[in-house]
Amino acid sequence: MKDNKKHKKAEYGILITGLIILLAVACIIALCAGQYSVSVPEVIKILASRFVNVTKTWSNTAEGVVFTLRLPRIIGAVLVGSALSLSGAAYQGVFKNPLVAPDLLGVSSGACVGASVAILLHLNSFGVQAMAFVAGILAVGLTLFIPRLIKNTNMTMLVLSGIIVKGIMDSVMGIIKYVADPETELQSITYWQLGSLTKVLPKDLFTVGPVIVAASVIIFLLRWRINILSLGDREAKTLGVSVTIVRNFIIICATLLTASAVCISGTIGWIGLVIPHFARMLTGPDNTKVIPASILMGAIFMVVIDTLARALTSVELPLSILTGIIGAPFYIIILARQRMKLS
Repeated sequence: MKDNKKHKKAEYGILITGLIILLAVACIIALCAGQYSVSVPEVIKILASRFVNVTKTWSNTAEGVVFTLRLPRIIGAVLVGSALSLSGAAYQGVFKNPLVAPDLLGVSSGACVGASVAILLHLNSFGVQAMAFVAGILAVGLTLFIPRLIKNTNMTMLVLSGIIVKGIMDSVMGIIKYVADPETELQSITYWQLGSLTKVLPKDLFTVGPVIVAASVIIFLLRWRINILSLGDREAKTLGVSVTIVRNFIIICATLLTASAVCISGTIGWIGLVIPHFARMLTGPDNTKVIPASILMGAIFMVVIDTLARALTSVELPLSILTGIIGAPFYIIILARQRMKLS
């Protein structure tokens, strides 16, 4: 028995190490690839020049492309991918349902409304991000308030409240699109909804990054409690866990992750649904293993998708187009392999 546990622990360690190496490789390739290509040795020297003295053998253009254009995008992709996949894993663990996505409680729809209103008001990029973040949090607040209003706080009612709020926000989005200028504002709203990291700046990362890191650390530290919650409310209470407090705290942290990711990149689908499911296939149902794997796999997936979005064609593709094309068929394959019976 002990040998079996040691073997599984070693396998998991190899998996995590491999994912870390794969993430590093993906980031290096992302720094090299694009309309202006930079070789791997040049990228390594350019990065090393910020820490040690290196003889300059590269052009100022290459340095500007690496540090000004690509590095912020890659960091943004890592943050967005890990945040969405981690929030998806947390939601799926708390709700005991592998088909739950991060926008279950209406956070993405609310963020869309906030960003769209900011675009109509002609606010700058920071104003759009701030409005998206605030509106996403308010949408989730409304979702959590509805069950308390009708004095029914079970999980089913919370999910139904999320569907209601999402429907309301989608209706508001329809009104906003109807009144928006089709030549300017509507185009910006539509492009933002499809997701992009084109406009990510270092200041955006310094503003939103700490929120993502803090919420991620909290969920990471509480990952074993998600295992307890997945046993059911009665069993969790028997083990001394305050179910309502812990569940709401994890939901709040997962919501902060989703709202922060959306305000950086716009709405990007499928990551929070597919990546945690795939991580669960590799590690098993234990959330103490699923969550670290989801963080790394989400970051890798987002870096690869963003690299493809800007390198495949001369015109950059919206991220949700690629995540949908890859995510939907992949999820069908997962369902087919596991023969899940959905009722």
